[in-house]
Amino acid sequence: MGDTEEDLALLFGTSTALFASLSGPAHVLEAANPAFFAAIGGRQRQRIGVPLVGLMPELTAQGFIGLLDRVYRSGERHVGRDARVVIGVGEDAREAYIDFTYEARRDAGGNVIGVRVLGVETTQAKNAWRLVAEQRALLEQIARQAPLPEVLDGMCRTIEELSPEVLVSVLLADEDGRHLRHGAAPSLPDFYNQAIDGVATGEGVGSCGTAVHRRRKVIVNDIATDPLWEDFRHLADHAGLAACWSTPILAGDGRLLGTFAMYHRTPRAPQETDLAVARVFTDTAALAIERHLAEQARQAADAREKAARDDLSFLLTVSNALAGRLGEEQTLHRLAALSSPALAPLAAVDVAEAGHVHRVATVAPTEEARGLLASHTPTRDAEDDAVARVLASGLTEVARRPPAGSGPWHELGVTGYVCVPLVDRARPFGALTLMSTDGHCFDDHRVALAEELARRGASAAHSARQYARRAALARDLQTGLLLSDLPDIPGAQLAASYHPAGEGLDIGGDFYDVFARGDGSWAFILGDVCGRGAMAATTTALVRHTARAVAPLLDDPVDVVKAVDKALNDRNAHQDSGFVTLVYGHLAPVADGLTVHLVRAGHMLPLLLDADHVVQTVEASGSLLGIGMPPRLTARRLRLRPAESLLLYTDGITECQTADGEQYGDIRLAKALAAAPRRPTADDIVRTVAEDLCDFMDGPDVEDDQAALVITADEPAPYRA
Repeated sequence: MGDTEEDLALLFGTSTALFASLSGPAHVLEAANPAFFAAIGGRQRQRIGVPLVGLMPELTAQGFIGLLDRVYRSGERHVGRDARVVIGVGEDAREAYIDFTYEARRDAGGNVIGVRVLGVETTQAKNAWRLVAEQRALLEQIARQAPLPEVLDGMCRTIEELSPEVLVSVLLADEDGRHLRHGAAPSLPDFYNQAIDGVATGEGVGSCGTAVHRRRKVIVNDIATDPLWEDFRHLADHAGLAACWSTPILAGDGRLLGTFAMYHRTPRAPQETDLAVARVFTDTAALAIERHLAEQARQAADAREKAARDDLSFLLTVSNALAGRLGEEQTLHRLAALSSPALAPLAAVDVAEAGHVHRVATVAPTEEARGLLASHTPTRDAEDDAVARVLASGLTEVARRPPAGSGPWHELGVTGYVCVPLVDRARPFGALTLMSTDGHCFDDHRVALAEELARRGASAAHSARQYARRAALARDLQTGLLLSDLPDIPGAQLAASYHPAGEGLDIGGDFYDVFARGDGSWAFILGDVCGRGAMAATTTALVRHTARAVAPLLDDPVDVVKAVDKALNDRNAHQDSGFVTLVYGHLAPVADGLTVHLVRAGHMLPLLLDADHVVQTVEASGSLLGIGMPPRLTARRLRLRPAESLLLYTDGITECQTADGEQYGDIRLAKALAAAPRRPTADDIVRTVAEDLCDFMDGPDVEDDQAALVITADEPAPYRA
């Protein structure tokens, strides 16, 4: 039989028969067995020859003497089941439950001469059944995960109801097992519970602290004399406590969970039943505490998992927000916005430039607060300024107080801050400062998030800075490769458009140029270099400069284009410049318009808008340049009469596509050209084509460079040979 079964058997006890023989109407006690005397009060009431009411006067008011009278008079037997009886008076009184029978005693003639009392006391069994029922209720509470304080409080009250002289307490052990915390003690004074809450464990620390230290039961029968209570004797006396029996509560794996204590107001040694109750309910308390700790661990794991998911979600949001097409200042503004209110109500970003610190971004709950925060500028060399220290050390600074330096900290209600460096290539270039206003402190978790946010923000700012530098370099180089202004040509109008693809980080491969040949005629060129970037830029420069160099020396456009082809092929063989397509020509003003002599080398066919507003292609055969083979070129001569225009363009215009893959194409370009106003200027044509392209693309974004050059014949100025 297990320990629990043994304890329950002990609690139910063994039933002992009670016997007494009463005579006469006064119910004089003639004889009784020892069990009867033990039940009614022991030695103090162990007398024969006296009326029962003299031994037990308390029975009269409870109706038991009246029942004896009735049995004596009537001769009829009376049976009582589980009858409640209070035995004794005053402080010595106790409650008992008895199954009893009153039988008439008769003489030889059948006359009633007395009453025979037979009985069995069921008090212990009844209390045990109540205890089992209450324990079952507690186990049901534990199974449905009722709050631990509710379970422990109910357990203490159950025991105290079954044993009114007992005061029960449960203390819970800290994780390290070195201190005990209040768990439940509904009948102990509040001052006592508060005084022992957090008490250290160890030898001589009362019954409970010593029981934990020894890992076994500690019985103190008299607190007033026991040395274990020397340091707590005055407290116990003030609380009216005289005895304390404490049992350590241990988990199945031996871990300390707490203590179960039974107090008495008078010195007393425990009975076996007392110890059995302690063992039964110590096991119940262990089950409740273990279940509570397991649930706490599960909730903590769920909380950590949720926190991790929230952190990942926050950092993903940060990365996405900082990954857009932002400049450095926009990035730092967004960094501050992402910090508040997610990490703190107030946020500021400062950047060091040329020995000075500039506050570039602030976030606050109100516009007034934001203005106060923005008005404060840290000083680079101030020893009491957190930003200055972080910029100098490159280390995060955390404080549970306002910043030490001057600033609107009182007006803003700042109670703490964390200042994190923004680092670029191991050098701090700025700082992110987060400030609390509600008294909370920045814990390790929030500081780690702030540092990761600052790291990502600094990386994004670095990328934005590099992007801006590359874009500026590309713009400067592109500007150097393109004409700043088209020249004025007598009798001609010129207009051009150029739209590089992407964001300007790479130099486009499209180019155009118009320049004087020195003899009154002009050269024009528009083309496309295979590829992008620096290599395309050098190839573009080579084509333009070669054409400018040889055009004044060669009258035939074919010869100029061949010179360009030779220059391309003569480049370093290891320098893959790619092929080039272009349209090159000469134009000169004449009395009735412009003469044009052009060559097409693998490029798009030029379009002619004639005086009748009809669009025609200008046919001219020619192969690619720079491919190591002599190009096959044929020149074409034509005349542009007043109001007629020649449109040169790159394939970035005709090959641009919508999101669903539809291509702009040659036909739509011709229709757009035909839609220009009657007798259009060169600017009219460029604008008409650009607007049609924008409508087609539903926006200005393009995937390839687009270049166009328009030559329109105007009324010529007086021609001078």
